[in-house]
Amino acid sequence: MTTNIKLTDTQRQVLEHAADHPDGLVTWFPDNVKGGARTKVIDGLFNKALITSIGIHECFITPKGYEALRRADPLPGSNTTDPHAADAVAVAEATRAPESQDVAQRLIKVGVEGKPRTRDNSKQATVIQMLQRPSGATINEICEATEWQSHTVRGFFAGALKKKLGLSITSFKDTGASHVYRVA
Repeated sequence: MTTNIKLTDTQRQVLEHAADHPDGLVTWFPDNVKGGARTKVIDGLFNKALITSIGIHECFITPKGYEALRRADPLPGSNTTDPHAADAVAVAEATRAPESQDVAQRLIKVGVEGKPRTRDNSKQATVIQMLQRPSGATINEICEATEWQSHTVRGFFAGALKKKLGLSITSFKDTGASHVYRVA
């Protein structure tokens, strides 16, 4: 039994939740692990052959993953008796990078409730819709809608909207002394 597999805290948490799942499926990530961080966790687990996938939609813990957690494999008959064949399977599973990227992308896009997050219900889409209104939007209105701080909103204007999306943002001073911003 190999017990020298080093895991990060996040990798261990993800594996433990998968091990507790009846089918060994990887379906949970800590709330603070999103986007690229999820990809790194998944890639790290794939590279160590601790998880594998069937097709591009399901990712599950391998016998080696149970071993890394020092748990008994619930399906001991699935282990290969030939150690050379087991090593070959582990290497083959670890080199399945394109498929692991597909699984990683699917897992990244699933939100906490298990519903896919779309661009239509993102904070970026919300801000753009607010700026496209004829009346425009103030920094305070955007802060309320997104739960961002004002410096984050200004940085979002400069970075995501102007530089990345190429939108022109105009501002004018409202009668109440606050600046109102609109997409030109």
